[in-house]
Amino acid sequence: MEKRIKSVDEILNETNLNWKVSMEPIQTMSGVPVEGTFAVVRQDINKAFPKTFSDQYQPYQNHELIELLDKVSGKTGLEIHKGGSFKGGSRVFVQLKSNDLKLGTDRVEGFLTGINSFDGSTSLAFGPSNITISCMNTFFAAFKEMNTKIRHTKNMGIKVDEVCKALENVLRQEQIIFDDIKMMSETRFDKDKTVDQVIRSLFEVSKEVDLKDEKALSSRKFNQISKFYVDLNGEIAQKGDNLWGLFSGVTKYTTHSVGKGDSSEKKMFGKGIGAKDFQIFNQLVELI
Repeated sequence: MEKRIKSVDEILNETNLNWKVSMEPIQTMSGVPVEGTFAVVRQDINKAFPKTFSDQYQPYQNHELIELLDKVSGKTGLEIHKGGSFKGGSRVFVQLKSNDLKLGTDRVEGFLTGINSFDGSTSLAFGPSNITISCMNTFFAAFKEMNTKIRHTKNMGIKVDEVCKALENVLRQEQIIFDDIKMMSETRFDKDKTVDQVIRSLFEVSKEVDLKDEKALSSRKFNQISKFYVDLNGEIAQKGDNLWGLFSGVTKYTTHSVGKGDSSEKKMFGKGIGAKDFQIFNQLVELI
């Protein structure tokens, strides 16, 4: 298992994560120090991330994350697949390749994703994420639901064996997700009732609103729902009249059709779109 295809430095360069951060004390414009308050600064571009910390905060450097996952890779055989960052480097991710699920002409690729942040938005955490190859739409399980979190403290002391043990739980969760996806692909649904429920959850429309009444919806929401139907019909045509086709319509919309910004970030960090995907996924699993 202890094979190495690429060095840590090569991985850092390929993922654009070959930079460090420092903790720097904060002072006022007149030079008065703000006692016990620090900024996290990205050294290569001299950028301070938009949150202050006490001296108890311990940033976890990119090279430490890559070194950790490189050792995990050697122990588990799961290879480092890709990595990158969002928001100028304030949020970082690295993925290990796990298992795949074959569904007819569909292939759902599995990954174990590690996330870290320098803006206080997340702990160091690990979880499963999946990409459906047929249309390249992405579904990230929400990290806030997971127990594989390590806080940024001076005593964080991350050990490879601890992470390997945590990833065993993540792999089990991934298998549960794959089992649910397979059963979803074999389960038909009530087109009117179930699609109605999904739309209300996805677009936050109350039960009192008639979805067929254009005047009862804002023009923006009506157009969003119309676009969702286009994505939904396309996915059902590909995957069949089943719950997996319905959920794929959701992720197709949230990945390709929803507003501005990087939906991958929102999905990966368990907020906004990603949390909504996860909520709808669980609702549909209950119908199996």
